[in-house]
Amino acid sequence: MKEKENRMETDMIHGSQKTEKGYGSLATPIFQTSTFSFGTAAEGARRFAGEEEGYIYTRLGNPTVRALEDRIAVLEGGERGLAFASGMAAVSAVLIALTKTGDHVLCSNGLYGCTYGLLQMFEEKYKITHDFSFMATEEDVRNGITEKTRCIFIETPINPTMKMIDLSMVARVAKEYGIPVVVDNTFCTPYLQRPLDLGCDIVLHSATKYIGGHGDVIAGLVVGEKAFMDDLAMSQQKDIGGILSPFDAWLLLRGLKTLHVRMDRHSSNADEIARKLKEHPKIKHIYYPGMKEHEHHSIVRKQMRTGGGVLAFELEGSKEEAQQFMDRLRLIQIAVSLGDAETLIQHPATMTHAVVPEEKRREMGIGDSLIRLSVGLEALDDIWGDLVYALNEV
Repeated sequence: MKEKENRMETDMIHGSQKTEKGYGSLATPIFQTSTFSFGTAAEGARRFAGEEEGYIYTRLGNPTVRALEDRIAVLEGGERGLAFASGMAAVSAVLIALTKTGDHVLCSNGLYGCTYGLLQMFEEKYKITHDFSFMATEEDVRNGITEKTRCIFIETPINPTMKMIDLSMVARVAKEYGIPVVVDNTFCTPYLQRPLDLGCDIVLHSATKYIGGHGDVIAGLVVGEKAFMDDLAMSQQKDIGGILSPFDAWLLLRGLKTLHVRMDRHSSNADEIARKLKEHPKIKHIYYPGMKEHEHHSIVRKQMRTGGGVLAFELEGSKEEAQQFMDRLRLIQIAVSLGDAETLIQHPATMTHAVVPEEKRREMGIGDSLIRLSVGLEALDDIWGDLVYALNEV
């Protein structure tokens, strides 16, 4: 008889607990060691030869890190997960694994600034080119694919404009060409969106954000099919060495236990704040996937559980007025991350996307008065009160 599958909320707490508990420990132990000893020389030889399972050296694997990797694989519905020292280490490893000199990457029209910077470096140093597409239709996707395209890289919602891409539609076209689809799922986490279930091939996260959830760890995660992930582990992860420490893995395992509870609160707070901002006379535009007025709300309903905890808005004013507004805030913190318990605010044009040339930024929809808000877990009235105070002061 097939074992009954748990719901995701239960798997966040209990999922894939393969780590040896030892001494009855309820929490996963932190195996804070750089290396592992062998019982005999022959045992060491077998492990290096791949003939026997077991740990060798923490850069090659660690029980605490493996527990996290197994957990995220369960939650994303993939065959294997890998942990990295940062979200950008995860992005870099995947793109390096999928490309070589002369190849091409098709991207969503809007990317995190550092991902954009990495692709620029690839082009300058290794002649790996990239193009951007709105991916609004199958024709858009087909028009962006060339004979050199080796992967499609997507953010959805797109940072920071909150535009959406229909993942099942892109995956369907990509399969016609045998091209893998990579999805940065940082804004949603597997609780709100599961790209692999929608036909995509690889999903990655800056686990620094919602998965950690407390602003105290930098990490990245990747999930995909076992064959690809095994190659990724034995090449990019092992040889480049952007690995996660056991203690940081433990922090993420702890964060995952409350992910569903936190995401529900982030989402409900963000939904209310978006609706209130929409009615404020000093707000020109509001961008939040959970609102029916969002241009891609039909996609949101199809592939996301809720609208998430991040929104963006444009002030009626200049860059200087946007900055003045941010400076007047008393509770909300000016910081470039997201997904923390605290509500965080940032100015993309001069912060997270400052590396993107102005012309390209504007093409992506990132104007000088655009502000991104990561809505935290505080009392809704306190978040709104702080925003109203600052808006009235501008």
